This record gives sequence, C-alpha cells and structure tokens, in this order.
Amino acid sequence: MANRQLVLWRHGRTSWNLEQRFQGQTDIPLDEVGEQQAISAAQLLKHLNPTYIASSDLSRANKTGLELAKLLKLEVFKDEQFRETSHGLWEGLTYPELKSKYEQEYLSWAKGHEIRPGTTGETRAEVADRMVKGIEKHIENVPDNSTFVIATHGGAARVAAGKLMGLPKPTWLSLGIISNCCWIVLNEPAEKDLPWRLVEYNAGSLPTPALSDDR
Repeated sequence: MANRQLVLWRHGRTSWNLEQRFQGQTDIPLDEVGEQQAISAAQLLKHLNPTYIASSDLSRANKTGLELAKLLKLEVFKDEQFRETSHGLWEGLTYPELKSKYEQEYLSWAKGHEIRPGTTGETRAEVADRMVKGIEKHIENVPDNSTFVIATHGGAARVAAGKLMGLPKPTWLSLGIISNCCWIVLNEPAEKDLPWRLVEYNAGSLPTPALSDDR
C-alpha cells in the first residue's frame, strides 16, 4: 500500500485577509507578514520530508509553496484545480459590505446551502470535486510512504478535506476556518474505497505519532 500523507497548506496573509475582504480567485499577493509566515511554516514542514509539492496557480499560494520548495530543492507544480472558491461578485467586498448588499444570499451560503456565491461563483461541492480530482492526478507522482504538500487556500482545503474524509456535505462547515499558513494533515487509506484519516487540522506544529490500538 502507498501509505502517503497529504498536507493541505493555506497560504500566508495578504492585505485583503487583513482587511477582511473576500478574495476568492482574485490574485492578491502575500503581504510582508504573509511572506514571513510562509518562511516560518516552511521551516517546520520540511521536517515531514515532502517529496512532491503542488500549489494553486494564484500567486499567494504559489509563493507560499515556493518557500518550502527552496528548502527542499523541489519544483512546485502549479495547478488551477487548487485555486480558492470563485466568489463571483462578492470578491473584493468586506464582510459588512457583503452583508449589506447580499444579506439573504450570504446568510444562505453561510448556513451551508449549495448556492453560487456572488451569483456566478462556485458551490462548495464543485470546489471539493475539482480539488480531489487535482489531488488524484498529482498523487500518482508521489512515492509510497512519503508526503505530498499542496499550497492552497482555506475554503478549498476545508471542503477537500471533508470530501476526502467521506463527511456528508452539510457537515463540511463543522470543520473550522484554517488560519493563514496553517495546514491539514491527512493519511491515505489502506484501501482505495475507504476515507482518508485526519491527523491534524489547522495545525501550526508538526504531527506526533498517535499511539493507539484503535486502527
């Protein structure tokens, strides 16, 4: 069996994160704090000995992934399948602006209903589907018993984790918001039709072995 580990790593901070603006697929770069977050997080993640790194093609995620790649002398494979959710007309709006202009739509979306944010955006299920397709495509290049890191985005990482773990769609929002430059660690199942196992969520430290008789 492959026994691979997957790390879904959220990008560092941007100016829009600081201003509480919906970013979606708008290509906002890391700010100075975000760049330092990426450098610090990479120093930790290198100890998982990743053998393969991919990223969203948006600059904030790609720059985050490049910090780890520099330490390991690896390439970063950019893929638009690892982008954040498209939020349509919501992108660029602050939360107060959003609630003022699109209150009912926003409340429905925040409750987990499968609607298109900002009229033309993506549903969570669509994002999860493309994320998992991207993971399945790239993981073919990841050796057995090794770690695959994807520098991606908070919303995309959360729904991908929910889908990989086999959680029902209405429960995906029970997984919390991922902080800038924190990550999710999942272990590949022993058999293809089994769900992935959650090791750490919204982590900023390295996982430690879990000693248990419960397999």
